[in-house]
Amino acid sequence: MTTDLAIDVAGLSKSFDGKTVVHDLTLKVARGQIYGFLGPNGSGKTTSIRMLCGLLKPDAGSGTCLGYDVIRDTDAIKRHIGYMTQKFGLYEDLTIEENLQFTARVYGLDRRSERVEASLDRLGLVHRRHQLAGALSGGWKQRLALAACLLHEPQLLLLDEPTAGVDPKARRDFWDQIHAMAAQGITVLVSTHYMDEAERCHEIVYIAYGRLLTHGPIDQVIAESGLTTWAVSAKGDGARIADLSRALNGQPGIDAVAAFGAGLHVGGRDAAALERAITPYRNDPMLSWQHTQPNLEDVFIDLVARAEAEQKAA
Repeated sequence: MTTDLAIDVAGLSKSFDGKTVVHDLTLKVARGQIYGFLGPNGSGKTTSIRMLCGLLKPDAGSGTCLGYDVIRDTDAIKRHIGYMTQKFGLYEDLTIEENLQFTARVYGLDRRSERVEASLDRLGLVHRRHQLAGALSGGWKQRLALAACLLHEPQLLLLDEPTAGVDPKARRDFWDQIHAMAAQGITVLVSTHYMDEAERCHEIVYIAYGRLLTHGPIDQVIAESGLTTWAVSAKGDGARIADLSRALNGQPGIDAVAAFGAGLHVGGRDAAALERAITPYRNDPMLSWQHTQPNLEDVFIDLVARAEAEQKAA
């Protein structure tokens, strides 16, 4: 079954014990795209992914994943997607090769040995094939988990915070693999907390408290945020920056104050009000102010602050 969209869902909602975890999620992901799925802990990312891959039935909403209905065709979806969970789910007392052979048998795959060899080669695991999974570092466990996801040649990968807890080089290598797969036409939906990883996605979606807050290409998300941002640093005085942060937080016209390196990013959606708020501090000879373009982290800090305020007001 083929369609231009790998994921096309609307109005997906899910509650547990009366608490809404995902509310009215609408998502369209084109084939061959890397789509970053972002949001704070408890925002509903994992629940959303589990609904997409047929492991959870939505309370409301409809749509398709790889052209298959997310409610009626869950078995077909499971056969055509690869799902990598947050927690390593393979057997630590089996070797890398034994884990892959076992996974291939569970899927009932043909050409098992051929598929295992191809997956070992693709993820650079050939020389480690006889190592016990439990003896691997986080980065190599991550490679093994991805190798298992690829055995049945899925058209869509759903990766739930796959790089959490691994070192920067392992993260970079992993993302090189993701881009190589996307170039071959595999669609990837990946949840992450890392801004540098989000910036490597073709498009992003950001949710908080179960609600979609923004989505689209990164440049579009930043442009549509409406944020004006100033960067400020202090000349050799870290305490001055800490004092300034406390003074600026909560002032009219200032929507976000966040530490960046040795300085601050100060942002607001009303440029004139923001200018008025920081004017008393701009004549301080110990402070250096510079108007700057908002980055993705500025946007997300602002989105989270707004979502928290709305949640408290509800």
